[in-house]
Amino acid sequence: MLLKTTMRLNLSIILAISAWQRTSAGSSSPPSKPLASLASATKRAFLPYDVTTLENDRFGAIDNADDSATNLAKAATRFASSINALADIPSGGDGAVVAEMSAPLSQAADIDAVNDAPLLDDIEMLSDMLAEVVKKENPAVYDLYTTFRKLGMKRAANPDDPTPFEEMKKLAYDISPRDALGVMKTFSIALNLVNAAEVHHRMRLVRKNEHANDTHHIGPLPMIEDSIRGTMEILLEEDGVSPESIFERLISQKCEIVLTAHPTEVNRKTIIRKYRNISELLAHLERPDLHPFERAEALNNLRGIIAAIWGSDEIRRVKPTVQKEAAGGCAVIESVLWDAVPSYLRKLDAQCRVTLGKKLPVDITPIKFASWIGGDRDGNPNCTPAVTQEVLAYQKLRAAKMFLNDLNLLYSELAISSRFSPELEALAATIKNSDDELEKYRRVIGHLRRRLVRTVKDCEAKLQSLAKSPETLSAEAAFGALEGWEDVEPIMKTDDLMAPLKVIYESLVTTGFELVADGRVSDIIRRVAIFGLTLVPLDIREESTKHTLALDAITRHLGIGSYKEWDETARLSWLQSELTSRRPLFRIRDVENNLLGLDPDVIKTLMVFKVAAEQEPESLGAYVISQATSASDVLAVMLLQKQFGMEEKLMRVVPLFETLDDLTGSPKQLETLFGITSYIGSINGKQEVMVGYSDSAKDAGR
Repeated sequence: MLLKTTMRLNLSIILAISAWQRTSAGSSSPPSKPLASLASATKRAFLPYDVTTLENDRFGAIDNADDSATNLAKAATRFASSINALADIPSGGDGAVVAEMSAPLSQAADIDAVNDAPLLDDIEMLSDMLAEVVKKENPAVYDLYTTFRKLGMKRAANPDDPTPFEEMKKLAYDISPRDALGVMKTFSIALNLVNAAEVHHRMRLVRKNEHANDTHHIGPLPMIEDSIRGTMEILLEEDGVSPESIFERLISQKCEIVLTAHPTEVNRKTIIRKYRNISELLAHLERPDLHPFERAEALNNLRGIIAAIWGSDEIRRVKPTVQKEAAGGCAVIESVLWDAVPSYLRKLDAQCRVTLGKKLPVDITPIKFASWIGGDRDGNPNCTPAVTQEVLAYQKLRAAKMFLNDLNLLYSELAISSRFSPELEALAATIKNSDDELEKYRRVIGHLRRRLVRTVKDCEAKLQSLAKSPETLSAEAAFGALEGWEDVEPIMKTDDLMAPLKVIYESLVTTGFELVADGRVSDIIRRVAIFGLTLVPLDIREESTKHTLALDAITRHLGIGSYKEWDETARLSWLQSELTSRRPLFRIRDVENNLLGLDPDVIKTLMVFKVAAEQEPESLGAYVISQATSASDVLAVMLLQKQFGMEEKLMRVVPLFETLDDLTGSPKQLETLFGITSYIGSINGKQEVMVGYSDSAKDAGR
């Protein structure tokens, strides 16, 4: 049993090395498949097992666990397929420079001895650093690693010679489970280091290409055919579209990116962050003015990060709770998107000025974000109404703290004491008890800071009441005591923050400080427009039969029959009647106290609507109905929203059609909905539909 598992690991080692040696052989090796997929396959090959489990033979009834063997077999197959496919990739080719710059190096026709030399140098440096760490920590694994690598290099130099591969197989067969895992981990880290180096190298090539080939069209965004800048150039020069038309389309478009819930995700944020730091340090090392000490310090930092990766467990061993997963989603926003999105919009603004001759409005948001984390109840019993409420409070807390940080920085910058617009003067005059008499921007910002501190305090108190959450530091500890926060109202709506910020922005522009306005003030306004006071609006997702069972319980309680047993015509007739009725079906407190004798699952379904009804409209996004099959599925959710008092702040109801039959019948169901006058009025003529690709592929094939 243990021997079979060890042999599977050993086979994965051989295949990992076969992949690794392709990337290490430089221009003499055949071109590789995407390095990211190889690194991912390597991880999947060894990460499900740890040494203790192997040595104690506790796989969880390994005799019956064919899944373990299947997973490893699949990993081996992926490696074999990747390696075999290398021979099918043509070498050479004179493809357009722009196309080559836009594709990952691993997808290029071949390695360029000149352009890709810096990448190969980075890979060699990082590999040597990894080898140093492994040699110090585990000499036995180091010896195996270097032996496998040498054999891999021999095989890369002469692919037709079977001897190196046979030697690798023999060596892999004889090593212990602990050493097998050590070698696998080493090659997995090595492949991830290649990925980190390539991330930096792609930006290096893009910048080089811009400097070399784009002297007539200067702009901050890269000149790539499928980018916004490339699209602008093609529309202008080849299609003859006017700059005005392009600009109008650009500012009116909306792209919503949704952070979906994946509780089985095993990669840890701390490891992902370390690899990103490696890419950033590689860029730092290329500075031409770098002092020798600064270079030595950066190299030591690289060694330290690699050592930390080697010493870390790269995966989660415990499935995260919904709350922790939501915290992880917030961390993505805080550590990446919070800075990246305003930075991108600054570049887009500059590109619009250069290419279209127009300035991008400061509050335009072509990109928006939403999240399912904490709202996706489909198949996840841990996502309860209480958890959803807790996640919403946590997101608002994080948003308030992030904006409070921004306003602290803005307060320190805007010490301007003259030339204010009349609107700014009037706004400042409404603020009492401020020490900032002459510096009126600071007077307004200081008041906003106090209101945000109050928001933080209120959110912390709510979280404490919901889950006894040990939420980090209090507002005073995190930001310093701002006197008077108890006497102001919290900021709970985006407009409460956006309106004064836009007054500040317009005042700066009209009084000659446009360059100041286009700095941090613009960034904060764009963050407010994109993230709002909720960080991301939360979508709710629930399976259609849950609503059917809830309404069935209600109709049975009312003594009017079984909603579940009614046909579609009867359901639609009753739903339309109740949607226009002013009489509620039940009292909410009766549901809360279960005076209706409802099943606990039905109560959970209904209480989600109560939680939603208590939120500001901007806190919520769409209500997604998975496994939607009929028009009544949509009207059922509309009715439940109405019953909980959401008529003035209806969530978008989005049917998700997934199976082949549901997809085939979806046009008819939508026609039925669009034939209901009251429904058309409630959605303002706009209907959002989701098409499931996973279940439909299982049901009907790809």
